[in-house]
Amino acid sequence: MDFDAIFTAQLDALKSDGNYRIFAELERKCGAFPTVTRHAEGSQDQVTVWCSNDYLGMGQHPDVVQAMVDTVQACGTGAGGTRNISGTARHHKELEAELADLHRKQAALLFTSGYVSNWAALSTLGSRIPNAVILSDEKNHASMIEGIRHSRADKVLWKHNDWRDLDRKLKAVGDRPKIVAFESVYSMDGDIAPIREIVEVCEAHGALSYIDEVHAVGMYGPRGGGVTEELGLADRINLIEGTLGKAFGVVGGYVTGSSALVDFLRSFSSGFIFTTALPPAVAAAATASIRHLKVSDAERRAQKQKVAEVRRRLDAIGIPHMPNDSHIIPVMIGDPVKCRMISDILLADWGIYVQPINYPTVAKGTERLRITPGPLHTSSDIDRLVSALSALWRQCALAHAVA
Repeated sequence: MDFDAIFTAQLDALKSDGNYRIFAELERKCGAFPTVTRHAEGSQDQVTVWCSNDYLGMGQHPDVVQAMVDTVQACGTGAGGTRNISGTARHHKELEAELADLHRKQAALLFTSGYVSNWAALSTLGSRIPNAVILSDEKNHASMIEGIRHSRADKVLWKHNDWRDLDRKLKAVGDRPKIVAFESVYSMDGDIAPIREIVEVCEAHGALSYIDEVHAVGMYGPRGGGVTEELGLADRINLIEGTLGKAFGVVGGYVTGSSALVDFLRSFSSGFIFTTALPPAVAAAATASIRHLKVSDAERRAQKQKVAEVRRRLDAIGIPHMPNDSHIIPVMIGDPVKCRMISDILLADWGIYVQPINYPTVAKGTERLRITPGPLHTSSDIDRLVSALSALWRQCALAHAVA
């Protein structure tokens, strides 16, 4: 059997559809973000990143960098293995306490990424709660979908952000243990869930509420606790899941909840038990980032100002983008080949890096550029982005938004 022929055929099909992913080789320079060095064909040039999930630039913050450097020098690099085998570092415990406090929960548990924390938590809950059924928003992230699938629990999809449909489907489930899984900010459309209504429906049916706040932690609420904190609803949600790899600027994932729930996941989740722990230096850097954003609102305010400015400038020249209440600006292209081409031209000719978002990340026909303005983008950065998009819209004969 020629396995390479099978692989090549499917890769060729992906390329012909315009959905083949090409990774830009970018080198971040400490203190220079959002400017990075691009390496291509033996040359180097400076480009501006407009699609990073390091939403607030905390991956470059001096306090965060120094915490990691100090801890590496004090403790070395890796954790040495799983927390069960090699022991739990003091830095892990400090970070978990910081996260529990952030979300006003009794306890927190660290994982190696937000993907793993969703996969591990949902798969464990679904498989260990007898006769459980998981009701999942139809646009939930792949990590949540994989966790639910792995649990082998019964699954019910409810219409995206439609709490009335959720209510109907919870009624239909009856007296079985019910887990409702949804997100606060959906990463591709940038829309925000009707969290209050969803929570009230969960409470009415005795369902366990599970919210993914990965694109909201650090970004919303007076201390960066996410949309649930901003709305004053964190105490009414059973499990809040988040990441350390986006607004907090480091890496890792976590869940927070009651002491019993967190201990349950610590004791039964294979995704926690058998995985090497985060390095102590990573935990220390994340702790420094969270502590800073709990007391500093400057980054969030500046970021919101830049988002509003980009939206206003795009509206002025008729570049279509999805309306939403979040920090994510999806600029709609609607064609995978053009989306890839525009991204390539922006990078090569304008020094602007915005990765194309194509199928299967989004549905066919909804291809887009996903722009995430941050507090470190300058007015001249915005001028260049808007000028580039205006020129490319004419060049590629794309439809403008109707005023």
